[in-house]
Amino acid sequence: MKVILFGATGMVGQGVLRECLRDPGVERVLAVGRASTGLTHPKLSESLRRDLFDFDASGMDLRGYDACFFCLGVSSAGMREAEYTRLTYHLTLGWARVLAGINPALAFVYVSGAGTGGKAAWAQVKRRTENALLALFPNAYMFRLAMLRPMSGEVSKTRWTRISYALFGPVLPLVRAIAPGWVIGTEELGRAMIRAARQGAPKHVLENRDLVALGAPDSNPKAH
Repeated sequence: MKVILFGATGMVGQGVLRECLRDPGVERVLAVGRASTGLTHPKLSESLRRDLFDFDASGMDLRGYDACFFCLGVSSAGMREAEYTRLTYHLTLGWARVLAGINPALAFVYVSGAGTGGKAAWAQVKRRTENALLALFPNAYMFRLAMLRPMSGEVSKTRWTRISYALFGPVLPLVRAIAPGWVIGTEELGRAMIRAARQGAPKHVLENRDLVALGAPDSNPKAH
């Protein structure tokens, strides 16, 4: 399987990239982003773009890929709805439409968020993004991520997120023990993405508890 990965330098993307490079069934990973991952690996190639809203892919060879893992995302905190919509809906759909034009059978895995579809403005923007992707790709999977536990030193690029993890990260194992469906490790998340792309998943919109089950070490997605 060949994978295109957006957002490989963020906390989510770091974990997903690590699992892709570890998985013998993943032949190649193309990381698309503004900054380099800083990694060297025989499977890994990078396409660095100064402006991610430049959807001209004429200089990129995006043919032959089986899956796209879209791990780009921003917090809505302190952000106006119009800007959040631009960075969430328009950025995602811009690249999704490019990829659908090349390969409509592509498995498109989008990192959404727990609470998507609720009354909050951000939740409505996320739901609009999900619906558009589901209409665009028959093999689209929405990953409604709740709490992420970094398992291999993954670090957020956002200062307030790093502070939050420094303060509350140590209690995540306890939260996982009490409410196992709310916390997922980066390794589990990466495995869940690969399995959804390779084998499919029980449904196209997956809540965090579904992701935990799909990413379990002995997971069989058709059995859940």
